[in-house]
Amino acid sequence: MREKTGWLATGGVPAPQQIVSPDSHSRVLLAAAARALHGRDCDDLRYLPTLSRFRSTPEPLRRAALARAAARAAVAPDRVGDVDADRIAQWVVEQYPQRWYPGVVVGSPHGGAVHLATAMGVPWLPSEFEMAVHWPHGSVDDAAGALVYGGTMADRFLPPNPALAVRQVHDPAGRGHLVGCTITLVARWRRLPDPYRRFLGACLAPAAPMLMLRDARTWPVLDAGTRHSFQVGAPASGLDPDDYVPGSERFGQVLRHTGGDRARWRAPALACPTGFAEHSVEPAFEESLRGWAEAAGSALHRVLFPRPEALSAATADLYRGWLRAAGKTGNRCVVECGRLIDPWQVVRAGMVPYWCENAARRTVAAAEWWLAGSAAFSSVDVLPEPPGLESEAVAGLAQWRAVASFGRRRAALDRVAVRGYPGSPVPTRRATEVLRGQPYDLPRPAPLPLPAALAGLRDSGTPLGLLVC
Repeated sequence: MREKTGWLATGGVPAPQQIVSPDSHSRVLLAAAARALHGRDCDDLRYLPTLSRFRSTPEPLRRAALARAAARAAVAPDRVGDVDADRIAQWVVEQYPQRWYPGVVVGSPHGGAVHLATAMGVPWLPSEFEMAVHWPHGSVDDAAGALVYGGTMADRFLPPNPALAVRQVHDPAGRGHLVGCTITLVARWRRLPDPYRRFLGACLAPAAPMLMLRDARTWPVLDAGTRHSFQVGAPASGLDPDDYVPGSERFGQVLRHTGGDRARWRAPALACPTGFAEHSVEPAFEESLRGWAEAAGSALHRVLFPRPEALSAATADLYRGWLRAAGKTGNRCVVECGRLIDPWQVVRAGMVPYWCENAARRTVAAAEWWLAGSAAFSSVDVLPEPPGLESEAVAGLAQWRAVASFGRRRAALDRVAVRGYPGSPVPTRRATEVLRGQPYDLPRPAPLPLPAALAGLRDSGTPLGLLVC
């Protein structure tokens, strides 16, 4: 099954697959979740992230080539006002089979959300989508200029889309050279979009429960105008907010690697009030979802996670219990990273999945701590996604090998990903290729009921700061 595109552009209006950034986690996670419900793996997800390209080209030429490639993939500035959020929401729900579901998972992008949805046999509906907009005369070290340009784009994008709020993110540590030629806009729904309502009304079983997952990380956020906010850096970068200043040696290294200059660094404000980071759920969206659930006679449950690793650990523990309750060992673990994920193959192989958001040192360290505190696994397979750039905040291969070493009989670090680490990312299908090599452990367990999922998340996640309510 190929990724459903649907809603082909008519009258020159950009189609959803031309708007939603192919480099974003939410798009990859949506594709993986939909394939799992179709009973398929991710073998056809062959897209290579932009930062992985032109590796053999001299650096000045490579930056120019990356800028051209990013511009081609981004939304053109003069088309931003044509973006229709409802068409994107319709494209999202069309990824899934049209049938009855015993529940639904909604909210922030996280690999654990997709694994939970797969175990329960339900869809995952993201509360956001991400798009890149071409910035013709941008610069990596001009965050203030990015804000001004982003304000112009928000003025075009938001009036025709009153259901959205936009969080603009300028993060050289996370997106490298690309922040100098594109701006990143995370569009978050402020109410349940009509296509979601129709899909839930047609496919959700009567009184079926709903689960909303919310990323509760915080970050300095600047209110840039009506429904437009801005942040420099992001929690996933592996840096702290205080690092994004010219005097920081860590940030200076990032700028050097990305073609910037910390002497020219311009930021819109030295200090901003702390708010929820870019992948949180809009409060108005949650209220809208709650209103729909009450009208439908469904119960809405919430899980708030203060760090992605808390949800990753709780989901992995839940999978282990689910597998063992079905008579399986639950002693084989796969540590996924970023886009290297395949929930259908994980269930087919009867493995315990732990998802790392990215290859940041602190993210990989959290995986080590979880493995150290868990009952021993007979095997640990590790899929380290190369981030596409070098930074002190990125985990080295020695740290990834330490993660794999927790396998008593098998400790495997994917050689293809290692070969190009950290500079050359690999496509999602690489996770499928690795997991296909695992022994089958069929039949798969019966679908995990939501009450059991909530109980498992509460038992394992509460000590880690997970709030289940």
